[in-house]
Formats: sequence, structure tokens, C-alpha cells
Amino acid sequence: MASKYSDWLTLKLGIVGFVAGGLIGFLYRPSALIVGQLPFSTVITRGANLKGVEQVLIPMAQSSFNHMMTIAIIGAAIGVTLGLLLSRK
Repeated sequence: MASKYSDWLTLKLGIVGFVAGGLIGFLYRPSALIVGQLPFSTVITRGANLKGVEQVLIPMAQSSFNHMMTIAIIGAAIGVTLGLLLSRK
């Protein structure tokens, strides 16, 4: 049976991995053709706050969000795996 310390270590490293992966995913998100990378508020809402002509960028915002979340989940998986390996000793 795992100790409470190893459970907390795994959880903490999973959260750190998720946040770090989200940050890396946000920094390396795809660029739109003319405007470049979309702002965080547009990405996190998947383009729901875009009005008028800007609605053309909704698929790019959705793609950027998916990219950011995919890398965040990969980061969480790496953090949990690292936590499990470190708690084994």
C-alpha cells in the first residue's frame, strides 16, 4: 500500500506537469495567417468571444486550445509517472 507522502508527491507532480505542459502548449500554439498567435483570452474561450469579421479565427482558436490542452495532459502524465517512479524507492 502506498504511503500518503507518495500519493501527495504524485498528485503534486501531476499538477505541476499539467501547468507546465499548458504553459508550453500555449507558448507553442499555432499562428493565424495575418494576426499571428491569438491572445490567451481568445484561446481559452475557444473563440467564443470573437465577434463580426473576427469569427473567421474561431477554428484557429479551437485548434490552439486543443493543442494547449493536449500538451498539458501529456505534461500531467509525465508528472504522475515521475511521481510514481520517485515514490517507489
